[in-house]
Amino acid sequence: MAKRHAKNSLEAEDLAQEALIRAWRNRRKLRDPDRWEEWLAQITRNEALRALERNLPIPVEELEDQGEEDPQIEDLVNRTELAAALASLSESDRQILMLRYAEDLTQPAVAKRLGIGESAAKVRLSRARKKLEASWREISAPLSPGLGKKRDPCKASPQAETMDS
Repeated sequence: MAKRHAKNSLEAEDLAQEALIRAWRNRRKLRDPDRWEEWLAQITRNEALRALERNLPIPVEELEDQGEEDPQIEDLVNRTELAAALASLSESDRQILMLRYAEDLTQPAVAKRLGIGESAAKVRLSRARKKLEASWREISAPLSPGLGKKRDPCKASPQAETMDS
């Protein structure tokens, strides 16, 4: 009987043993001793179903916040992409951006440090930011196509929080 419900002989033996143990424990519940074979067959079928249920994977409920990203992972990805985008810029563009955002200098202070006029510093900063944004978009597009967020590379790190457009 157990062989019908098992995949192999070992499983059939286990199933038969479990069915016999259950039948022995419940022997006093048998109402009609003349039908003990049918009763044992039903116990064996029930044990086969229990074994099947034990082996089924437990369904995982859908996550409520399925589309949300882990902020720490997202921050790590942003920093990595920002570093790659900065590395793709010219030395002068990196220098002006680092003075403004990493060293947190004002535009007049950046102009003074570089020995250029304030309007030239403003124009160079604007151009460097645009190049950085274009580079970042190019880098991040293949890595995170489904994010759908417009990210400002100048606001990707805590040092860049004071950046003005």
